[in-house]
Amino acid sequence: MIRNGHGEAGAAGRRVPAGQRAVRVWCDGCYDMVHYGHSNQLRQARAMGDYLIVGVHTDDDITLTVDGRDTYEEVKQAGRYRECKRTQGVSTTDLVGRMLLVTKAHHSSQEMSSEYREYADSFGKCPGGQNPWTGVSQFLQTSQKIIQFASGKEPQPGETVIYVAGAFDLFHIGHVDFLEKVHKLAKRPYIIAGLHFDQEVNRYKGKNYPIMNLHERTLSVLACRYVSEVVIGAPYSVTAELLSHFKVDLVCHGKTEIVPDRDGSDPYQEPKRRGIFRQIDSGSDLTTDLIVQRIIKNRLEYEARNQKKEAKELAFLEAMRQQEAQPAGETN
Repeated sequence: MIRNGHGEAGAAGRRVPAGQRAVRVWCDGCYDMVHYGHSNQLRQARAMGDYLIVGVHTDDDITLTVDGRDTYEEVKQAGRYRECKRTQGVSTTDLVGRMLLVTKAHHSSQEMSSEYREYADSFGKCPGGQNPWTGVSQFLQTSQKIIQFASGKEPQPGETVIYVAGAFDLFHIGHVDFLEKVHKLAKRPYIIAGLHFDQEVNRYKGKNYPIMNLHERTLSVLACRYVSEVVIGAPYSVTAELLSHFKVDLVCHGKTEIVPDRDGSDPYQEPKRRGIFRQIDSGSDLTTDLIVQRIIKNRLEYEARNQKKEAKELAFLEAMRQQEAQPAGETN
């Protein structure tokens, strides 16, 4: 078991008054490609008790036992089962689908091509016959959603305001490792994350990036314990005005390539001029590109296995057909 702690009470639990019994909550799942929907589930689960324990399933993630019973049957019968409200507009299946389709339709309102629609329709169907995802994000941002994730705290005297910026697309452990390293740069850090507009991310990343739109990326970053504030739609270049407005003490960037701004200038030239720029090595090799490549590789291997299986089945059926077509009594 890995214990998680943050602040005085700890990220997984809160202080319980003397003489009272702590309510321990168990929440489990696959949590593959953790996104803000998972974060919202854990937030709700934590609010149901005093101490939250999270179980991560093995790669055989199932909801039924080997004999076909509901894995939660026992706790349901005991009246100890509660369900968290699902976060609409996001799922791992949805995100995987966006990665497999080389299109920008998931973060824009442009019309889908016939090829895109045909592939999207054939990718998977839910029991009701509806597509479980369309490649276009169905997420609708509201102020309430932001409030649920935001800390609501402003920088206090004596805190070091640190600014970081980027896409933070498919928020993953590489991002977390980077932010953790940044968090350790000061005794009392206040980290502000600037998230670039979708069009800006697509300019310097290309292909079908970003996979998640700006509003989705906002919640993903806000869910991180190391981040205090998020600038939604931050300018690509870290300007003097931005540094003054947020009273920034330090600007940090990872080891990834720094792409010049549209005019060819260095987006970090102002913090570098002031001597407050730091490049941080997260120690992690995981990137959004690697995740996408892994998904595509797994998909291609899955299709190859299916094609091989289908070829064997067709060969078997053809052999059976030829055998049935032979005249009675004739053998080879």
